[in-house]
Amino acid sequence: MTTSGSVDFNLDMAEITEEAFERCGSEFRTGYDARTARRSLNLLFAEWANRGLNLWTVEQVTQTLVQYSTSSSVATYPIGTITATVGSSTDLVVGRTITGSASGTTAEVLSKPTSTTITITVPSGPFTAGEAITSNASDESGVSTTITTDPSLSDAQAAVDVLEAVVRRSGSDIGISRISRGDYLDTPDKTTQGRPSQFYVDRLVTPTITLWPSPENSTDQLIYYRVRRIEDADAGVNTADIPFRFLPCLTAGLSYYLSMKKAPQLVPTLKAIYEEEFQRAASEDSERTALRLVPSFSSLSLS
Repeated sequence: MTTSGSVDFNLDMAEITEEAFERCGSEFRTGYDARTARRSLNLLFAEWANRGLNLWTVEQVTQTLVQYSTSSSVATYPIGTITATVGSSTDLVVGRTITGSASGTTAEVLSKPTSTTITITVPSGPFTAGEAITSNASDESGVSTTITTDPSLSDAQAAVDVLEAVVRRSGSDIGISRISRGDYLDTPDKTTQGRPSQFYVDRLVTPTITLWPSPENSTDQLIYYRVRRIEDADAGVNTADIPFRFLPCLTAGLSYYLSMKKAPQLVPTLKAIYEEEFQRAASEDSERTALRLVPSFSSLSLS
């Protein structure tokens, strides 16, 4: 007998929900059933983010650094991209501050991908759609254009954390170390410019990464791995943003979550199954690297 030759098995959200309801001894029938299952799926994805690293959510980000226009600026970037659509980006200068004329919102220009778009730092507040924005050009003359809509923060807000980072200069990558909030606070002069050697991650609703020293040019690149959120469960025809190895875990988790609402008597059983499935999947979702142990002799003394 021949095998199928197929390796593309997957389940969409509706099929996962149907399987979970069946494990609860129920049937997936109404629109409310779909809504409550979708809500539970998104809560389940949030729980997975709290359980630890999911390797498929790790992605590389490259950000060209900016030497800000004044030595008093601190190098803080969104962990992701915030793109604003403007009337014209031609006269705007990278590293300069833009200010909304009506809202008073400010942000720094990080890059100019096209003639009508700019990437910016996390704005101080919402911009007003259609308002004029002003900035200063390199010769300090005023520059004015309009901003079409308030920029979306969704890509930056999808960031969960930063794992590691390097600074690339002239094709060579040098690792930079992560410091805590307290260590960054203790830094005497946060505006010192040079080649960045440390970074601090502020895990806000819109997370940011701050470099020290502040970049001394606008050609170095910051390259880092960030952990992003798992994509939401929306339409039933969508597939889940997970590798196929996590399908048993996702189905077991949803059935456990639904049992708390639909079949309380099954909660202990379904929770145990879910925890077993998650442990099995999480153990597989790891990097396979050689372990090298080096003994330390620093505490030994010779007599």
